[in-house]
Amino acid sequence: MTLNQLKYFCTACRTRSITKASEELFVTQPTISIAIKDLEAEFNIILFTRNGNHLELTSAGETFYEKAKDLLKHSTEMQNEFLELGNRVPVLKIGIPPMFSTIFFPEVLNAFEQNHPDIQTELDEFGSVRACDLVQDEKLDLAIVNMEQFNIDKFESCILAKEQLMYVVSKKHPMAKKKCMTIEDFRDDNLLMFNVDSVQNELLKNRFDQLKLNPRIIMRSSQLYTTLKFIDNGSCGCFLFSDMLPHFKQYKGIPLEPPIDVNIGIVWKKGNFLSHSAQLFIDFAMQYCSENITT
Repeated sequence: MTLNQLKYFCTACRTRSITKASEELFVTQPTISIAIKDLEAEFNIILFTRNGNHLELTSAGETFYEKAKDLLKHSTEMQNEFLELGNRVPVLKIGIPPMFSTIFFPEVLNAFEQNHPDIQTELDEFGSVRACDLVQDEKLDLAIVNMEQFNIDKFESCILAKEQLMYVVSKKHPMAKKKCMTIEDFRDDNLLMFNVDSVQNELLKNRFDQLKLNPRIIMRSSQLYTTLKFIDNGSCGCFLFSDMLPHFKQYKGIPLEPPIDVNIGIVWKKGNFLSHSAQLFIDFAMQYCSENITT
């Protein structure tokens, strides 16, 4: 039994597909199939049954899966621990949301790198829903996310900032003079939304659904500056966090009534070994945000 065999097996378990596992791991399908057959032969057990292209774990397979996950977890922990002891600090992989990736987060990251030049970070931009999935799958070490999602208690977390969603428009937009916006006010307005992996979409959808309102969404995007360019002509608006508005004084931010308050925080996988680098980043980000974000 090898760690690679366990990795192939666990990925096939999680994706329920040899094809998806091979795509994710960048190996051929026969490589994964052979690894699983070798494990079955070594222990004289059947790990999977097939339902079309869908894999189903047997009773023995379920037990083996739990043990295999533990072994891989301990292997990763040991690798990270001894890399750090040998001064080979592993890359810290962090997921960031589109709304923070071009405004506030670079300031946090630049300050962190100045204080810890020996720690290499790798950033990936994802909406909060996708970022949490990648943390759970151990593709990301940490993610900064909108914490107003139903499964947030599955993760370890800490809050960085308390924010409020604002409706943001050009100053020549018909709504620009309003002091607040109700959901009813969006009945005939053109809206720009972020991509479907954004938690704010779900929060807004819940408000719209309560009034059986079908808003006129003209574009979904993950690019903040693309979104802002679209609102320049005064014919549409988007939703941003309140602490972003000082960066965009050419636009008008209108509070929602009743307000939509959100917590922004860092999440990591529950029960996982937290590397020294990750702990340093969490502590630094919490301190930086407490000093630089009004909550």
